Amino acid sequence: MKPFLRWAGGKNWLVKHIDSIVGLNDYNNYHELFLGGGSIFFHLNHTNQVFLSDLNEALINTYIQIRDNVEDVINHLNTYTNSEEFYYQLRPIQFDDPIEKAAQFIYLNQTSFNGIYRVNLNGIYNVPYGRRTKDFIQAELLRESSIKLQGVHLEAGPFYDFSNNIQEGDLVFLDPPYTITHNNNGFIKYNEHLFSEEDQRGLSRFIQQIIEVGAYYILTNAAHHDIQAIFHHNAPMTLTRASLIGGRMAQRGRYEEYLFTNIENDFIETNRN
Repeated sequence: MKPFLRWAGGKNWLVKHIDSIVGLNDYNNYHELFLGGGSIFFHLNHTNQVFLSDLNEALINTYIQIRDNVEDVINHLNTYTNSEEFYYQLRPIQFDDPIEKAAQFIYLNQTSFNGIYRVNLNGIYNVPYGRRTKDFIQAELLRESSIKLQGVHLEAGPFYDFSNNIQEGDLVFLDPPYTITHNNNGFIKYNEHLFSEEDQRGLSRFIQQIIEVGAYYILTNAAHHDIQAIFHHNAPMTLTRASLIGGRMAQRGRYEEYLFTNIENDFIETNRN
């Protein structure tokens, strides 16, 4: 199933490859520590426990409310209108109620420019209105997402807070913010907290822990020689995707991204650098 959120830097483009990458790998629990739009989570069929997390507290609250209170979120969305006037009225409001926060998050995500998540120094969402005509209320998709999220563990925090959850035989999917600008990749400007070189090195040490515990990992990252040097545990695959960020001044094209994994199968070995 598809995600209910639009997400700059999301992994919809990877879905067509993910079954070949995971292959017949019989993993135990599933972990996704940079959740974003959750394309890979929603695509895979999970038979054991699922742990999803992200540093973005507003994002995690939205997933929690869709899991636990989907009809209330839909009811709030039904009171909104897709107009420039209403958008700018709703955008600055700081709700206390978590259900209202989730409805606001989904509305802004669906009606803003390119679905970008960006806040100012005061933590206020500041993306302009997108003039998008598509219906922002996808009630059935939200209900399907709620079913998929039942029993899922959701928590906000940095990736390194969740190392103790990972056990032998688990699968960990990692899609960090892309710090390095490559091939005109513009993701860096859409992150509230930049993922520094030291963060990348910390993630590399985290992957070493995953390997040592006997779990599997899949990491996506920028196709750049510095990234390949930092994540030296396994040779990367190079996968090609279309440009994900639009706009009148965007340069459309096809770009390469690295995928690192310790899963072994014929598809991976054939496509490794």
